[in-house]
Amino acid sequence: MSLQHFSTKDRILHAAEELFAQQGFGATSLRQVTSRADVNIAAVNYHFGSKDNLVNEVFRRRMDDMSRDRLQALQAATAKHPGELEPILAAFVEPALAMAQDRHGGGAFIRVIARAYAENNDTLRKFLSDQYGHVLREFAKAIGVCVPALGKEELYWRLDFLSGALTYAMADFGLIKRPASVSEATHRQRAAKALIRFASAGFQAEAI
Repeated sequence: MSLQHFSTKDRILHAAEELFAQQGFGATSLRQVTSRADVNIAAVNYHFGSKDNLVNEVFRRRMDDMSRDRLQALQAATAKHPGELEPILAAFVEPALAMAQDRHGGGAFIRVIARAYAENNDTLRKFLSDQYGHVLREFAKAIGVCVPALGKEELYWRLDFLSGALTYAMADFGLIKRPASVSEATHRQRAAKALIRFASAGFQAEAI
């Protein structure tokens, strides 16, 4: 679908997401964004005010939904399967993989996340920590109940490792490629199952 079918704000966000995925945050200018979105600079200033705010909103429009889905799944997992680790990990992994398969820019956003890991953007990191750090803390708390022998530092290390592995799996540039005979939904389910089992073993491994 052409960008012309979207609102001005959505066109700007979509264009920015694609450019950030391709070039990174520092290398992308607002003029490039406005050119791709077919709007003028006044529209960017009106809707976002600054480039930093535009970067933040590119994350917010996807992360808000994913965070909500994760927390809802976490609540259901702890209610239905108290003390079980894998349902908690599934609540963390599955909404992210589903978002990655979103045909409306999900793949581009995964590359944007990878850029966020790679680029030293303190403003963005603070925004993500302020807005979504509570999600990781809720998962850390729930996982900690399942693996009480782990100290807080070790637990957070392992949650970081899971987040990194999940980002890699979402990007789909690893050794495992989806066979043509396998649907995207089935491939995603297999990836989720494999990652959840892997992470479960990692969280339950003896502490250093």
